[in-house]
Amino acid sequence: MVTQCVRIVLLFHFLLMGNVAMAQIPIKLAKLKYAGGGDWYANKTALPNLIEFCNQTLGMNLAADEDVVEAGSRDIFLYPYVYMTGHGNVVFSAEDAANLRKYLTGGGFLHIDDNYGLDKFIRIELKKIFPELELVELPYSHPIYHQKFDFPNGLPKIHEHDAKPAQGFGLIYEGRLVVFYSYETDLGNGWEDPRIHNDPQEKRLQALQMGANIISYCFTQAL
Repeated sequence: MVTQCVRIVLLFHFLLMGNVAMAQIPIKLAKLKYAGGGDWYANKTALPNLIEFCNQTLGMNLAADEDVVEAGSRDIFLYPYVYMTGHGNVVFSAEDAANLRKYLTGGGFLHIDDNYGLDKFIRIELKKIFPELELVELPYSHPIYHQKFDFPNGLPKIHEHDAKPAQGFGLIYEGRLVVFYSYETDLGNGWEDPRIHNDPQEKRLQALQMGANIISYCFTQAL
């Protein structure tokens, strides 16, 4: 029943992308709230700015404000795209992991954006959701890099931390990308209000364009 519910909700949102009559209904995106003490609430202006950019450049009708959804909440099935960020510890309970698995295998999409410091925690916690899967680096030819905006070299590097290259990883379940993990790039920092990080406009635009590609891919990949 849950899986069917997710597929129905996501199909509804997919149809909205096709300019059907109900396209005036705004689509909501959500930020993931998780346990463990990490700052899940980081990058407060990021999603609203990305939403505005997607509405302007992709012709979408996303609700201006993000929602917050807990990892173990049934409300997660209302959102086709869930964003996760933070710097520190992440803990998924058994109930959280089971709920996230149902959401993702039923058509949901989780974008994990490493805000520097998340990596060593999230890799362990993802194993609770998909013990049978391994994170794989997506090739530069992957469609997520070639939506409206073309990124022939994969993820853009937005913020420097320890000189590692930006990498895009994924969990692929039955041929479908269910988790996209942007690592060593800080896309969300690039989406934030310009005054917060004082990023060059070129970097901020790259971050927003890549974010728009992720949203576009989430909404249009085969369910």
